[in-house]
Amino acid sequence: MILKDWVLQMEADGFVRRRRMTADTSGGDAAVAGASAGAEIHWLGGRFWGVSESLVGNLTPRIAGETELHVGHFYGSQEASDCSEPDYEGLPQGASTSTHMLAGAVAGIMEHCLMFPIDCVKTRMQSLQPEPAARYRNVMDALWRIVRTEGIWRPIRGLNITAVGAGPAHALYFACYERLKKVLGDIIHPGANSHLANGTAGCVATLLHDAAMNPTEVVKQRMQMYNSPYRGVLDCMRCVWQQEGSLAFYRSYTTQLTMNIPFQALHFMTYEYLQELLNPQRHYNPSSHMVSGALAGAIAAAATTPLDVCKTLLNTQESLALADGIERQRQITGLGHAFRTVYRLGGLRAYFKGVQARVIYQMPSTAISWSVYEFFKYVITKHQHEKRRIQRDGEK
Repeated sequence: MILKDWVLQMEADGFVRRRRMTADTSGGDAAVAGASAGAEIHWLGGRFWGVSESLVGNLTPRIAGETELHVGHFYGSQEASDCSEPDYEGLPQGASTSTHMLAGAVAGIMEHCLMFPIDCVKTRMQSLQPEPAARYRNVMDALWRIVRTEGIWRPIRGLNITAVGAGPAHALYFACYERLKKVLGDIIHPGANSHLANGTAGCVATLLHDAAMNPTEVVKQRMQMYNSPYRGVLDCMRCVWQQEGSLAFYRSYTTQLTMNIPFQALHFMTYEYLQELLNPQRHYNPSSHMVSGALAGAIAAAATTPLDVCKTLLNTQESLALADGIERQRQITGLGHAFRTVYRLGGLRAYFKGVQARVIYQMPSTAISWSVYEFFKYVITKHQHEKRRIQRDGEK
């Protein structure tokens, strides 16, 4: 009885009916069989997509006073417009600010969490005067030795504070970027992509991102260092506050901006340029978003490594670096002081310490960030469009 009820239900959805039509086709025509199989896959895909949309619907933000989604272009004829997907990439005004913020927050958290072990290795390899036990040949050697000698959880120490900071930081980051990119693009080069608008929007978005993320970076990097003296995140925050004052959480802010402004300008300009080459129609295309993000991140990371080394020194206040020299330094303050200290301790080569780890970290990191961001922006936008279409059909 259970099997019979299941078959009857499947027939109601047209599933078994399509299979019978294929079996009854004279001569067992392969083309008809293939079409039937394609229809079954489409049916299953539709069921899966429906479940995904129901989940996204519960997560879609609703902000008072925010305008509904307006979608003006679809593929195909007018008759097929109801079932076609919105070209949201070609219509950035169709996605609301809350959509950009939600997609950005999810992308930021996933990016930092998935790549955190490599970020830990990068911080260690940028150490100017590392302990003998913390000198590594390459990224994989560092990761293996950290796990073997310090425990399997050591590479993700400080992950919790990073996840907490990455959400709001990336929400502000992507929302500001999308908004300014459109506004400046309409002014500088209406109706077309503007590299100047993309770069400028990325720079301004970085100001907000780093303001929210800098205290997190300080705590995270101190927790990542070899023989870190802190028991946990709260202990680290308390010690830094009591011993160095509240300004210690923003000691590297100017250096962070000095690094991230050219990094993000180069990153966004490269990403948008690669999208023009790989995805000129600006449709949702996961592979193009991933490749563009990875290459943009690698190029920007390699070019700004010297500034990242100085930022790490300012954040960690590395004890052996402070002790090195004629007399012990109390603190390393400011970008100029950090640059002089790096050169004094290691020469020109020291400015590129950890460049391999930085590129290896940034390539998948930016690929994940852009892929997740574009996916959630697409899904949320499509859900909003379908909701609006249903409402419109109900009014007829």
